[in-house]
Amino acid sequence: MGLSMATAARWVERWERQQQRYAVDREERFTVIADVVEHITAGRADRPLVADLGCGPGSLAARLARRLPDADIVAVDMDPVLLELARTHHADAARYVDAVIGETGWTEALDLDRPLDAAVTTTALHYLDDDTLRRTYRQLAALLRPGGVLVNGDHLPQDHSGPAGLTAHVGHRRADRQQAFAHEDWESWWTAVADDPELADLLAERRRRTATVTGKDNDLPLSDHLRLLREAGFGQAGPVWQYGESYVVVAVR
Repeated sequence: MGLSMATAARWVERWERQQQRYAVDREERFTVIADVVEHITAGRADRPLVADLGCGPGSLAARLARRLPDADIVAVDMDPVLLELARTHHADAARYVDAVIGETGWTEALDLDRPLDAAVTTTALHYLDDDTLRRTYRQLAALLRPGGVLVNGDHLPQDHSGPAGLTAHVGHRRADRQQAFAHEDWESWWTAVADDPELADLLAERRRRTATVTGKDNDLPLSDHLRLLREAGFGQAGPVWQYGESYVVVAVR
């Protein structure tokens, strides 16, 4: 039995509020990502093809679909709860794929019929270890057309040469002014979800899949990401937006 529209809408709405705790100027960051994708796909004869990596409940995919209604969006995630929320609440935004980014065969699971114009992702790659991230960057470079882009919105700490403490403080103060910390946190959201009987089977599957997942961040600074991107075959790579430790990084194939 599928998830009801009302249940999906309720949990996606709470997800959107909850995530404001973790991304400074989250909506602006989404807008910047869409700006980049719109720019690099403007004037192309073919329908733009975009992959959303670690799509969660479809937050970015839905925004891109509204901004680029002619685009074909393929959204991938490993979390059965979030994927079902996306498939139900944002059914028309994307074609959703159940796969683990970085694992063997994940790019084949996307079932792409042409090179990507863009791969986008938000707060989804920071849990990959160095070797998996390096391999994933190489795989994405191979999937993108020449001139295509990888656009990554994430929290990236400063390296030893930057004012790490001040950067984090600026972002925290911005979030505090926006009252972001008034929203429920990640743990509270999942605790509440666990009490919804409609999601019981999906939660059981999620627990099975994540039993051996550490969820530990790789803590790589921006400079390391840029180095790995260039080693992977991207000709240009750099940030196009930043507030505190929140970045939008673009790498051009």
